[in-house]
Amino acid sequence: MHFYEKELNSLKRVGRLRSRVVHPKTLIDMASNDYLGLAYNQTLLEKAYKRLSNYNSHSPKASMLVNGYHPLHKEFEEYISKRTGFEDTIVVGSGFLANISLIDALVRKGDLLVLDEEFHASGIMASKLVKNIIFFKHNDPNDLENILNKKTYKRVIVGVEGVYSMSGNILNRDIINICDKHQAIMIIDEAHSSGVLGDKFLGIYDHYNITPKSNHIKMATLGKAIGSYGAYISASSHIIEYLLNRGKPIIYSTAPSLFDITLAHESYLYIEEHKKILKQKRDTHIKSVKDILNKEINSLIMTLDIADNKKVIKLQKDIKEIGFLVGAIREPTVKSAILRVILRTSIDEKRVKELLFYLKEQLFLSSF
Repeated sequence: MHFYEKELNSLKRVGRLRSRVVHPKTLIDMASNDYLGLAYNQTLLEKAYKRLSNYNSHSPKASMLVNGYHPLHKEFEEYISKRTGFEDTIVVGSGFLANISLIDALVRKGDLLVLDEEFHASGIMASKLVKNIIFFKHNDPNDLENILNKKTYKRVIVGVEGVYSMSGNILNRDIINICDKHQAIMIIDEAHSSGVLGDKFLGIYDHYNITPKSNHIKMATLGKAIGSYGAYISASSHIIEYLLNRGKPIIYSTAPSLFDITLAHESYLYIEEHKKILKQKRDTHIKSVKDILNKEINSLIMTLDIADNKKVIKLQKDIKEIGFLVGAIREPTVKSAILRVILRTSIDEKRVKELLFYLKEQLFLSSF
């Protein structure tokens, strides 16, 4: 018996039915979040394997608070804290789990949670557990200021992103200033900014040259620009200690994969060593978008508004025929369908320009 046949047919009818696809290896990948191309770096893979092989166990085996905390976890956490300027760091199984941990643990009775209206789905899901929650207009410091001026709560926790994944928008610096002014605890989800922004590729703090404060929390993932899997949370030692005692996904989940953490550590060391050439490639791609499409972007995410589910799927298919894989993002992930292009630094500039000129032609022909 097909219990959800009606619902699936409805999704199919409006062009919102999703499926898993193994794409041909011949396509140039401009759809994934592997911003620096590290997922293809075999040397990093071999180094991580060699480092892990020095230990008699390759699995964490338990939660971090039982017997799953490993020297490799600790070494990576200390490295990240030193590099980012935060007092302490804790590794988490994924960015999704990290955001749930943060919101579920930090927002207590009498507190207020304030989220950017385009905050990631993990935060929206976690917010269902919160009694007092307000959404502010996307990346709008004035709207946030008005909310914080009018509301009086025990504590205020503000959730924003360093780079918003479905637009490529960079966090407005004024929002950080407002959180500091009101002494609001600020969670910055750096899933799409860590490993992308800044001269050192350390994210929004690096980009704006901001020294972390006691009310700042940085959450960064390892499965995007870093080419591995997992996440970490950096904050004051006080907040990290609190999360260890109240963050359910941290307490009750098996500790993060040792191989993934080791691979991430090797990736960070690689970025540190090659940041100059990576910066050159990043900035060149961004300039090409401006030169060819006259579109200003500040991250490695470029989006085009298509506003039609069926048209965006057709355009994605047409682009595949010329050898590129791009993202066709539809509702409910976004309010209106977009084409999402990731300008991965490992892709030759000639091929990037080839796709951009093709998109310019399509825009000129008004085919979408």
